[in-house]
Amino acid sequence: MKVKYHTRIWLLLLSLPLLAIVQGCPDDPVKDEEQEKIKADPDYDAKTFLRSQYMDVYYYWRDDVKDRNATLKPYAYDIYEFFDKMLYKEDRWSWMCDKEEFISSETGVVSGTWGVSLAQAHEYYNDFGIRVRYIYPGSPLEPFGVTRGAVLTRIGGQNVEDDEDGFTTAKLNIFNEQYRKSPQTFTFRLVDGRDTTFTATMASSLSTRTTLVKRIFQPGDFPGLTVPVGYFHYLSFKVNFLNDIDEAMTWFHDNGIHNLIIDLRYNGGGDSRASQLLVDYLAPKSAVGKPYVIRKHNSYLPTLDDSFSDEANTVKIEGNANSLTLDRIYFIMGEGSASASEMVMNGLKPYMGEKQFMVGDTTYGKPNGMYVLMYPGKKADYEAYNKGDYSRMVWAFLPIAFFNQNSRGESIPWSGFVPDNYRPDDLYHDFGVEESDINACLTHIVSGSWPAIPGAPKGNGGTKAAGKRGYRIDTEEDSPKYGSYTVQKYLF
Repeated sequence: MKVKYHTRIWLLLLSLPLLAIVQGCPDDPVKDEEQEKIKADPDYDAKTFLRSQYMDVYYYWRDDVKDRNATLKPYAYDIYEFFDKMLYKEDRWSWMCDKEEFISSETGVVSGTWGVSLAQAHEYYNDFGIRVRYIYPGSPLEPFGVTRGAVLTRIGGQNVEDDEDGFTTAKLNIFNEQYRKSPQTFTFRLVDGRDTTFTATMASSLSTRTTLVKRIFQPGDFPGLTVPVGYFHYLSFKVNFLNDIDEAMTWFHDNGIHNLIIDLRYNGGGDSRASQLLVDYLAPKSAVGKPYVIRKHNSYLPTLDDSFSDEANTVKIEGNANSLTLDRIYFIMGEGSASASEMVMNGLKPYMGEKQFMVGDTTYGKPNGMYVLMYPGKKADYEAYNKGDYSRMVWAFLPIAFFNQNSRGESIPWSGFVPDNYRPDDLYHDFGVEESDINACLTHIVSGSWPAIPGAPKGNGGTKAAGKRGYRIDTEEDSPKYGSYTVQKYLF
């Protein structure tokens, strides 16, 4: 034993000069070059923090990507590219943004905007005319009579109409080049057939609320209707506008509404606290105390913290004093209905049963959600963020962290929910009894059957049989950041 002991000491001593020789070698030029790249990268610390503290911990597909992500060189990409490089191959939902974009999404204040959403009725009607699908109150276009259904025919004095020539690539290019210029001259054909030409300037700042339309259809408003029907067009689940939900639902409650239409066709999701509040108003009293949503995390998180277990992430319906007692509820949905919108419908389904209907088109298909993960991400930073102080923030990361299920264990399909009654989005009428989806809901309440899909109004668009070719403009749903279901999580 003594011999072996001394041999170990001797070998250790013998190794010391070797270490000194190695340490005395000139610097490795490859490592020196790498260090220079690291120093030159202003977001290097944010990238490494993102990888080690967030993606290696919270990301739902952590086990699938962790080893691969460890080999990535952060300085080789800008921060957006680096984020995308770390995602799982089938992840089409995770995204990130800077402080300004995050604050805008939270507050509903949009900068540099016309305050309208534009789309084309091409999928069913073969109409590539650029139409207003909704307009925010306070839009710079509102004073000129522009409403839903108005069609843009000229911009900057140039023709962009879907006419005998169709909506060509040249017209698409004109639209894309001109639309973000301000001031701008527009010609719109209004829903009454009149053409109006005017010059407008973008709103430098427009405060958008989450309720687009709130109304009650009375028996005299629709043939055969014998009971009042509530209609709530809700654009986004924002925690800063919980009062919008409270005001609408309390109004319906006080007016004795037992049949309700919830229009979420353009609602891309949002904050779980807002969707929870809406569910508490809509769920029957028998569902109070029962699960609304169960959030399933990766296998690693629950081993670190019990707050990520299935039991801790079973969210129950709470109800409130002004909860509605509904005989029927109709969800108007479409390709713009994502995430929290789909979760509300999925979560209520086990409790509403045959009283719940979906009208419109197949939904977006987003069965999962995120925590909003901030950088910097120290305890003091999160304490500030959670108080609404974003002065410290540089980046917000929203990687998928969980999948949602309802009380039956049913998830939102990746391909989206298929409606009980298919209807293309009716871009020809404003939100009233003539609009196809609303009309279908009211008809079903009156007769128990669904009406036929109407044709496009004469002289105001294409027809399904026209056979014209055209090109699509980009809409909100085309953004890779579309559709979010976020949960407030105190990470410290």
